[in-house]
Amino acid sequence: MKKVDIIALIDDDPAFVFITEKIIEMTNHFNEVKVFENGLNALNYLKENLKNSQHLPDIIFLDLSMPIMDGWQFLEEYALLNIKNKSKITVYICSSSISPYDITRAKNISEVEDFIIKPITKEKLKEIVSAF
Repeated sequence: MKKVDIIALIDDDPAFVFITEKIIEMTNHFNEVKVFENGLNALNYLKENLKNSQHLPDIIFLDLSMPIMDGWQFLEEYALLNIKNKSKITVYICSSSISPYDITRAKNISEVEDFIIKPITKEKLKEIVSAF
């Protein structure tokens, strides 16, 4: 199975980040994990690396409910970024929300590949990597 170079976790929940990092390590399909506690930190990182595509994540796991800049605000700003080869970045919303409104809203955003209800399982990660 392929290896994904960089995965970004944008989430303020330390327990989710810890568990997800452990699952990522167990699958052995990712070279690097970048963690951002809110959408603004992640957005700033993306802006700083617009010209360095090798530093950009291949996959983003985005939480919706975060301080400073939530997932919805991040997506609005992300859509405006002029990232070369943006189509190579796959965004998954990872949320504990089971609201049909949130799921429908997410699926109507072209940058979002899928809506994953937390937690992320090892099986789901393998499915994502094989689709990559």
